Amino acid sequence: MRSASPQGCIRGFGSGVLLAASTVDLAYAESSGSGMAPAAVVLVAGLAAVLWPARRRPRWLSVPLRTAVPAVLSLLYGFGAALAHRREPFGPGEAVVLLCLLFVAVRHARPRWALVCGALDTVALLALPMRLYGPRAEESLALLVIGLVLIGLVAGLAAYLRSMDYRRTVAVGETRRAERLAIAADLHDFVAHHVTGILVQTQMARMMAASRQGELDPVLAGIEGAATQALASMRRTVGVLRETGDAEAERRPVGDLVGIVDLVDGFASPTQKVTLRRDPAVRDDLPHEVQAAAFRVVQEALTNVRRHASDAAEITVGLRHQGGRLEVSVTDDGHGGTQLPEAARGGGFGLVGLKERVTALGGNLYAGPCVGHGWEVRALLPVRKP
Repeated sequence: MRSASPQGCIRGFGSGVLLAASTVDLAYAESSGSGMAPAAVVLVAGLAAVLWPARRRPRWLSVPLRTAVPAVLSLLYGFGAALAHRREPFGPGEAVVLLCLLFVAVRHARPRWALVCGALDTVALLALPMRLYGPRAEESLALLVIGLVLIGLVAGLAAYLRSMDYRRTVAVGETRRAERLAIAADLHDFVAHHVTGILVQTQMARMMAASRQGELDPVLAGIEGAATQALASMRRTVGVLRETGDAEAERRPVGDLVGIVDLVDGFASPTQKVTLRRDPAVRDDLPHEVQAAAFRVVQEALTNVRRHASDAAEITVGLRHQGGRLEVSVTDDGHGGTQLPEAARGGGFGLVGLKERVTALGGNLYAGPCVGHGWEVRALLPVRKP
């Protein structure tokens, strides 16, 4: 049997105290002879604002609305009693509810709304004694002093916790920045070292392969080109992580519609045919983020073909307009055969990151089997910013 958490016990105890105090308020209102209806309206609004569970709270019930409406109702209750020349009682329930709403406003509302809603809750709380005793009674002055002390304590505690939340947010941001810098250092110190070694060894092998130039050199040239591109991409990644570089273009990852042609040309092997079908209506002046996303879609899809469907004989890359959006598609006729070791097949996170990139632009991504056999990756990207 799962035991209740301390937070749940405290929350349940607080709710019980508020409900008991509100019952006392209703008893006072009934004993005054004016009826419970006005007091019940104020208490129901305040209790709903305080006790409504956050997970079930509708979006329209924002912090300013929750903290301002009960205070306004309380002030209207007192103003109506003053116009009718009646003395309306108040109890601990309304006072505690207003203190809770003051705490919520100061801690959670935006700065401007925190000031407005906090002021409303403060005025409503200080007006409670005047509703019963009048503005000049000694009892009102004594209760005003007590109210000011309670308001100072509650608002001070809420402001302190708000400052702690801000410090925590700043600390999390600094931690993430430090981790980004650590990733950049790892990329530079370890991965770049090994890739550079591959590049150097490939260049040496090309120099030593003079006797079989026709057979060996094209393969080694492809390895050299891949290693060079990996180093260039790594330098750009390190620059983005370190936030270095003055020009915006230097910080942008390279990848556009023109680069897709190079991807297709560099991917083909003797046993595979890669065809690029580009609609002439697809222009080269699309927004950079759309071109970069299209490039990444093709790059990830071709990489997955090499990892998971190396038996594919025909691969088709398509670029065309569809309903005001750019459709990028990559299809293959493979059966899922691969000769790569398990460690080189990837962990399946490429499509997850690709979906996040496409969704962030307002597009859609589909990846799944084709009719019969093969696999398809298709993305629809809006050509204009929403």
